[in-house]
This record gives sequence, structure tokens and C-alpha cells, in this order.
Amino acid sequence: MAKKNELDPETEALIAWCTEVEGFLVAGGATVAQAQDHIEEQIEWFTDLFFDGLSPEEAAKEALA
Repeated sequence: MAKKNELDPETEALIAWCTEVEGFLVAGGATVAQAQDHIEEQIEWFTDLFFDGLSPEEAAKEALA
């Protein structure tokens, strides 16, 4: 039986992907706080990019465009 706080593999993959996007946003000039805030504010958009198959680097480029 799964624990309540365990995430499904898809959610874990999305979180890992967003963490990578954050790194590319920071490399592009954002602060860590700015990158995290942007991802949180635009999580639906980033989730769509994740499911569309964009790499974290491609998603960050879209966000910085």
C-alpha cells in the first residue's frame, strides 16, 4: 500500500523536470527565487510544455523569450 506522501512517477518526473528548468532559468540570468516564483506562477503552462515533450532547456528558452 502506498504512503499518502508518495508521489506517482509522473509527478516525480514533472518535479525533476521543473528543477532542471529552474537551473536553465538561473543560467539565463534569473535569480533562484525569481525562477522558482515564475515556475510556481506558471505551473500549468510548464506542465503543458512537459507533456508536450520539451526538454528543460527548451522550456527555459520559451520562458525567457
